[in-house]
Formats: sequence, C-alpha cells, structure tokens
Amino acid sequence: MSLTNRKPASKTEAPQEPFKRAVASCMRAMSGKHELEVAYAADKPGLTQTAEGIKARLPEPPRKLNAEQAAILRGQGDAFALRLALHDVALHRRLNPQGPAARGVFEAVEQARCESIGSQRMSGVSTNITAMLEDRYHRGPYAEITDRADAPLEDALALMVREKLTGQPPPHAARKIVELWRDFINERAGADLDALAPAITNQRAFGKVVHKLLESLDMGEDNPFDREDDNGDDGADDKSDNRQNDDGAAEEDASGDSMEMQKSDDASDEAEEGAMEADDAPSGEFPEEGDAGEAEEAAENRPPSGANADHRGLEYKIYSTRHDETMHAEDLCDAEELDRLRAYLDKQLQNLSPIVSRLANRLQRRLMAQQNRSWEFDLEEGILDPARLSRVVIDAQQPLSFKREKDMNFRDTVVTLLLDNSGSMRGRPITVAATCADILARTLERCGVKVEILGFTTKAWKGGMAREAWLAAGKPANPGRLNDLRHIVYKSADAPWRRARKNLGLMMREGLLKENIDGEALDWAHQRLLGRNEQRKILMMISDGAPVDDSTLSVNPGNYLERHLRHIIEEIEVKSPVELIAIGIGHDVTRYYRRAVTIVDAEELGGAMTEKLAELFAENAPAVAPAPKRRLAHSAA
Repeated sequence: MSLTNRKPASKTEAPQEPFKRAVASCMRAMSGKHELEVAYAADKPGLTQTAEGIKARLPEPPRKLNAEQAAILRGQGDAFALRLALHDVALHRRLNPQGPAARGVFEAVEQARCESIGSQRMSGVSTNITAMLEDRYHRGPYAEITDRADAPLEDALALMVREKLTGQPPPHAARKIVELWRDFINERAGADLDALAPAITNQRAFGKVVHKLLESLDMGEDNPFDREDDNGDDGADDKSDNRQNDDGAAEEDASGDSMEMQKSDDASDEAEEGAMEADDAPSGEFPEEGDAGEAEEAAENRPPSGANADHRGLEYKIYSTRHDETMHAEDLCDAEELDRLRAYLDKQLQNLSPIVSRLANRLQRRLMAQQNRSWEFDLEEGILDPARLSRVVIDAQQPLSFKREKDMNFRDTVVTLLLDNSGSMRGRPITVAATCADILARTLERCGVKVEILGFTTKAWKGGMAREAWLAAGKPANPGRLNDLRHIVYKSADAPWRRARKNLGLMMREGLLKENIDGEALDWAHQRLLGRNEQRKILMMISDGAPVDDSTLSVNPGNYLERHLRHIIEEIEVKSPVELIAIGIGHDVTRYYRRAVTIVDAEELGGAMTEKLAELFAENAPAVAPAPKRRLAHSAA
C-alpha cells in the first residue's frame, strides 16, 4: 500500500462561477444598488423591484463561454444595471401613458435612453448592449417581416432613438422593421426625434419630448405636462427638474466609475469559451416597473359601483357589427407562416415547459385519481374478493369477503380558455399564456376533458371600418362600440390537440395583438359553452388589464366598456350554469369576478391555472358555488 501526505482534493467550483460573480459584481457597481440580488436560472431575464428588495434574473451560463456569447449575457446585465441607475420609477409611473400602444412605445424609448447613456460613456457597455440586441432580433421572427402591420412600432422607434442618441445602426436582423417605419416616423416626428438628444440625461424633460413625439404620431393622450401647466406648477417643476439634473449627474458619475470596472472585467473575461442560453423573446423583455402600480392607478380612475349597479351594461350599444369576425386561427395566415410561428413558440417552450409540465402532471394525477375505478372491501355481499381468500385457508372460521365498485362522481366536462390578445400582452405574457394553454390542453385531453382555446382582440387600432362609417354619418352622438371585433378560435372543443397544435403559434404574430373589448368576448365564449352538451362547463378568462378601445372610449363615458363587462360577469355568475374563473396578470380582477386570482408576473400563470382547475376538479368541490376571493401575489407599490 502506497502512502502519501497529499491532502484530499477539495471540491472545485464550476468553471462558469467566476464569470457569474464578475457579472453580478459589475451590475451592483454600475447600478449603485449593492443590495441587488442576481440569480441565474434556465429562464428568461427579468428585473423585479419589490418592498423586499431588487432581484435580477439572468440565464444560467453553461460550463463554457466564448467571447461573443459572454458579451450577450453581459449586455443583459448591463441593461438591467443601467435601468436601475438612471431610471426614476415614481416619475416614470406619473408620465407613463394609459393606452397600451402609447405605453409600449414610452417604455421601449425609456429603456433605449438608459442604454444609450451607458453606451455613450463606456465602449465596453456599448459592445455588450449591441451584442444583446443583435442576438434578440436574430432569434425573433423579424428578418422575414415585409408588412408594416406586422412590424412592432415600439421596437422600430426605440432603435431609431438609439440610432439618434449613439449613432449606432439598428441590428442587422431588425433593419427591416426600422426601414418599414422610418419614412413614416421621420415625416411626422422627425423634429421630435432630434430634440431627444439634448434631454437624454433628464428623464422628465426626455419624457416631455416623447409625449410630443406620441402626439405627432397620433398616439397622444391626456398629457401630464398639460395638466401641470394648467395648475400653474411650473416653478415647482423647474425645481424638480433641477434636482433631477443634479441627481442624474450624480448617478451618471457613479455609473461612469462603475463602468470603468466593467472595462477591466471585460478584458479579464474575454478568454472564456463556450455557449450560453440567450434570450429568445423578441420584445417585452424588460419588466415595466410602472406595471406594479398599474392596477392601483386604474382603480383610482374607475368610478365606484353605485346603487344602480343592476342597470349597468343595459344601455351598451354597438354601432355596427358588419365588419366583426370570428375566425379560425388557420384562416388568418398561411400554413407556412403558421408552421414558422409554431416553431418559434416551441423555442419558448424549452425553458417554460418543464415548470408548467410538472404542475400539469400534478393536475393530471388528481383528475385520473377521480376517474380510476375504486372499490369498497370487506362487504357481506357483492363480488368475491380473491385477495382475501388466504384468510379462509388459514382459518376456516373466517367468513368470505366481498367487494363492490364505488360509483364515481366525475362528470363529463368541457373547459374554455379565453385569452386576452391585446397589445399589452405582447412579449412575455402572450408567450406564457400560449405555452400554458398548450400544455393544459394536452393534459386535460389525456384525462378525457374537452378543451376549447379562444382569443379576442380587434381588427384595428383606434377604430376600424365601424368608426369610418360613424365619421361618414356625421358623428352621431352616443354611438357605442366603434371598433371591429376579431374573435379567434385556436382550438375548438371537439378538435384533438394534435390537429390544433400549430394554431397556437398565431399568438406570436406581432400584428395580431391590438385592443381588447372584454365584455363582448366573454359573452361570446359563454354562448359557445351554453351550446355544449357536457354536464359541467368551465370558463377561464385570462387578461392583463381592463377593457380598452380608444375609439370607443373617446366618444363614450370613460367606464363604458368596464360597465358592460361587469354586467356580463354578473349575468354569468348569477344566472348561468357555467362556472367562471378569472386570472389577472398584473391587473386586479378580484374586484370583478367572484372566483378570481391576481398574479404579478406572467411566470406565475401556469401555477395559477393548474391550481384553480385543480380546485374545481376536487372531488368535494361544489358545482357552481363561488369560491372566496384570493390572490396569489400582490402588486408591488
């Protein structure tokens, strides 16, 4: 036996750990947030600010990293750090437009502002941000876009703003998007784009220019700066601007020092080799900090329910239904494009599928347990139980044992998933919703439960042919709903999942998602369910906001669509045999629905859907009695 005085080898850390620590340290230094918690997971990047602290989630790097793909991960970290260092959440919330289209543009341009400041001050950050954007648009379905309707305006405008502020051209894969919109934007808002550069370090002044830009593009709304001017608060605003300039300068100095640290980290880590998991999401990638207060702000704008609530919705009118349509998903685009969109959705499934699948398997086990045969034993009559004959052999005095099959109370059931297809769902929320619907449809189908998947949106932004007809008629008063509905059948209840599988990819089509009129969509889905023969009917509504249609709300009371939605909900919950559930993504739906849950992040959607379905399918669950209101999570203030 050989002897050695060599110490046992200590457990060595994974080769990517030093790189992960360097990225996390750099993010804390750049952001000035030393309490920032950086986690790495096999999921999409995310940034969360709550009362408990600030958390950033980056993709888990593999054991090997090459220079190009390491820069992509650094770019994602740099984007989060710059947002934390240069972005005032409270100010942004006050300035953020209410309309989903304008809000999307405002968010994208503000992110471009933060990234541009970092790119101007530090070439290493500029390289990282460029690598991240190149990767994002390369992985998205942007290179094949040929129609402006399919090109997201917020992405085009954000890239044009970045080009103005830094001089860097758009990523190669996104150039078609920009070129489709460039002439239109330059013609209407070219002067506003030029005015952004002098205001880049002042978030409030920058936001004021962006609001003017939105007005030039006919996307303007109630301007917060106009309200301030009317109230005579200019002096106070100037003081706040001065304070913000001072704070912004201090933040930029701090970020500039921290960016020097990033430069040294870049040089030391450049030799790393390998591949990493990059972000596949084309847009909506960075969380909107203002969304945390969106439900709260919406609550302030909504009138309280009065004593005449029973009459709400009775006066709801529709100006014209001539151009409304109910379409099957396969009829909205050709088969080749549908296959491509489904392939893109499958990429998203790689990260999200294992999480939702575990929850779906748990639901399946619960359903199958109710459907499997069960027996009562040790009876005096029934079917002879051979498993207990051994007792008679051992002791002849033992009586014979009989068993009888128990009657199961699992009823024939159909479930409808009604998905909000509005513009505010673009990006991560619609991807998660499509993924969850896909997995749950498979799960419930295996359990013998039929599933219908429906979507609702409008055919146009700010009104369609109905509005044109109203304008041609001389704008009669109180016209009612002024947009053209588009209701989509992704999967009918009788269609097998394998036949409708590729239809869910349609939700990834950028030009599809527009505005949302929830009341009529809910009524449409409810009527479809009433026509079914199943004993039990369940309708699950998934939405991320109150009903919004600018053309309708501009000529009707501000709560016109919401009042109609409340009326439809009451009709279903009080008078219908259909069991109604609602899940709100960052939007408090517990005030509308008796059986509802509100989640903060789209990532929680899979858990919320399976949990609520599991509650309904529980053996002792009542058929129609409403469950108490409950929330999975609360929005951060």
